[in-house]
Amino acid sequence: MPRILTVNTFHSTRSTTDSLTAKQAIRKGIASDGGLFVTDALGEEAVDLGNLADKSYQDIAVEVLGKLLPDFSDEELRDCVTEAYGSQWSDSAITPLKPLGDDYVLELFNGPTSAFKDVALQILPRFMTKTVEANSTGDERVMILTATSGDTGKAALAGFADAPGTGITVFYPEGQVSEVQELQMSTQRGENVAVCAVRGNFDDAQSAVKRIFADHELSERLANDANTVLSSANSINVGRLVPQVVYYFVAYGQLLSQQVINVGDEVEFCVPTGNFGDILAGYYARRMGLPISKLTVASDRNNVLFDFLSTGVYDRNRDFFTTISPSMDILISSNLERMLYYVSEGDTELISSLMKELADTGRYEIPANLKTAIDDIFAGGWADEEQVKNAIRECWDANHYVIDPHTACGYHVMTHTEADPLTPRVLLSTASPYKFPRVVNEALGLDTPASDFACMDVLSESTGTTAPKALRALESAEVRFHEVTDIDGMSAYVESVAERLDTTSER
Repeated sequence: MPRILTVNTFHSTRSTTDSLTAKQAIRKGIASDGGLFVTDALGEEAVDLGNLADKSYQDIAVEVLGKLLPDFSDEELRDCVTEAYGSQWSDSAITPLKPLGDDYVLELFNGPTSAFKDVALQILPRFMTKTVEANSTGDERVMILTATSGDTGKAALAGFADAPGTGITVFYPEGQVSEVQELQMSTQRGENVAVCAVRGNFDDAQSAVKRIFADHELSERLANDANTVLSSANSINVGRLVPQVVYYFVAYGQLLSQQVINVGDEVEFCVPTGNFGDILAGYYARRMGLPISKLTVASDRNNVLFDFLSTGVYDRNRDFFTTISPSMDILISSNLERMLYYVSEGDTELISSLMKELADTGRYEIPANLKTAIDDIFAGGWADEEQVKNAIRECWDANHYVIDPHTACGYHVMTHTEADPLTPRVLLSTASPYKFPRVVNEALGLDTPASDFACMDVLSESTGTTAPKALRALESAEVRFHEVTDIDGMSAYVESVAERLDTTSER
């Protein structure tokens, strides 16, 4: 029997004045007051755990997403899921679960760009197409605007390249992504894509993107002069966040099918994260009935999340470090706002106050009752760069499994945390080691030639693993984008891209 579709369920974390459908929230990206879209219906419908072991990734995705995006029909979701999770994945399980000593690793990097962002960014363009159909006003274009610390940019570009009715502009911090990550973006094909480096760090770029979204005069010019509306592919967009909820249920289903657990048994997850989106998806899954005993945040040297979980004080007034785990080099973790909304039981006034304090002073402190509630669910740890390299080597020595430096943060934290022998632990592996071959080779004591691609070959020969074809082929790919801008030039760049795309579409 088809689901009964509901509407008007999404509003800002900072107020309840908005009343949007899921499609409208995805299309808009970020609330008008700068908050993030949430629904108070989260968790009202639980996922049936009893049949997870018998379902494919695609079937679980349709079920989970149906509860999170209520105004998408089953047919629409099935279309989106089928297109997003098909032959472009190197493993038919999409996110396979594998033993890692006494623990388990959930591989999230088998998509076309070799990073976990593919899980969401292969399906977000399909979602966006459905919102265009629902809100069509002729030839209006949705411009996807995103800042990336390394992986989101390429995954978004790959998903939205030449997608009908869309354009995409990606900003990344100059000199603060790996050679492979930069080439993935700068060589991207597609008539509707644009890529630009930014003089600054990821937090600078992300803050500027948020200001662009809040610039109503710019929005009017884009609408009037280029027939363009802005939306986001960062995890501030609810359509980017909710697909990540699926793989927590998929992991549980695989534990069931491998007879590691019985239905209702608890599981722990350890998640490398900088922007808090990947682990927030686990929190959503927990609210939807998944028996998660603990969600452990693994940070790198930019350990603002660890300090927050330890003290209840969020303080970005600290040194910013460029590390060997660049996708986690973040001091402003946007998705923490959504978690605080739910833990505070929907106290929009409190959230608005905290976020204003963060904007004005760079810090805030949560009330004691919220800290207690968070402690019941979340734990945290972090690894410095030497510990990251040691973790890569130790994981290989112990398990003959190669991990990237972000996953290594999680491995260090997980293996230095006391385990409950009755509760399985799952480490989320967020990227292929071949995206960071130089760091991995150094950690394993292998040769590190001048070229990252030569490093890939050394890593492959030494470990018996294979570099993803798309990554290895970057060595000969044509670089299309060379632009660099200051932070205050980002708005003008977006406007110029919108005008170019509008002119191109008229030809």
